[in-house]
Amino acid sequence: MRSAVVVAGGRSTRFGDADKAVAELAGTPMIRRVADRLVSTVDELVVNCRADQRAAIESAMGDYPLPVRYALDTDTDEGPMAGIGTGLGACDGEYAVVVACDMPFVDSGVVEYLFERAEEENVDAAVPKLDDGWYQTTQAVYRADAMAAACEAALERGDRKILAPLEELAWVVVEESEIREHGDVGTFENVNTRDEFEDAQTRF
Repeated sequence: MRSAVVVAGGRSTRFGDADKAVAELAGTPMIRRVADRLVSTVDELVVNCRADQRAAIESAMGDYPLPVRYALDTDTDEGPMAGIGTGLGACDGEYAVVVACDMPFVDSGVVEYLFERAEEENVDAAVPKLDDGWYQTTQAVYRADAMAAACEAALERGDRKILAPLEELAWVVVEESEIREHGDVGTFENVNTRDEFEDAQTRF
């Protein structure tokens, strides 16, 4: 069994007053666009969000074809690593892909390849690294229980660096060249501002 975690608990400060997770992107809430692109590769979906977001996100996910559960942030300002850990802690699958809610172009071929790398090499994570040196920790595959525990341990020692949990784990780097062989590197594009949102809207 494979799981997906969509991380949606951020404050969207660069987006303005609205919650970008449920902003209508060409007629469909952005989080639903992300979730729809994961249907073919996973068996369940976990949404990590704040309690005040849940009703709107549940509405957006109304007729989703896979089981959906919600992993709510207990502390809403601990950053993305806390959200990743909370979401992974609610998964039933051994492995889970984590995707940020503002990545509406997520490529199922890339996600499938990340699962294959993690499973076949029996590691705790498969994390993409682009040619610019940036690790894509919010579109990566993790062994759910191991990464959840590592996130908790990192937070307890006050280390909020997004790569901190991986220091405790066995993981592989997936280079950009490999990503390009299995899908579109645009899978990692995220939508942070209104201008980026409008640009994405025209492409949908």
